[in-house]
Amino acid sequence: MGNTDSGRYTSLKEFYPFYLSEHQNTTCRWLHFIGTSLIGVWVVAALLTRNPWWLVLVPVAGYGFAWIGHFFFERNKPATFQYPGYSLASDFILWWHLLTGKERFSASRG
Repeated sequence: MGNTDSGRYTSLKEFYPFYLSEHQNTTCRWLHFIGTSLIGVWVVAALLTRNPWWLVLVPVAGYGFAWIGHFFFERNKPATFQYPGYSLASDFILWWHLLTGKERFSASRG
């Protein structure tokens, strides 16, 4: 794992396969997709209404749905605790891949 002696991932390209391996449960993937979609909806709502209070909900969607997916369905620790930047970027990549059909909601298990 990783290109350094510390064993940490050093690029998003290297991290993303690990991220996918931590998101094999169908319900977890759906919860990530819903949460990431809500982030977009609430950011747009904040812009359209010029009401920044919508942005308060962004972490609820971004973390709430994902953490429920990990703790109750995937039964693993979210990667965001160790790799917050790569994990955030990977959330949006997975969302796009699910939307476009490059990834499936039903992965290898769950």
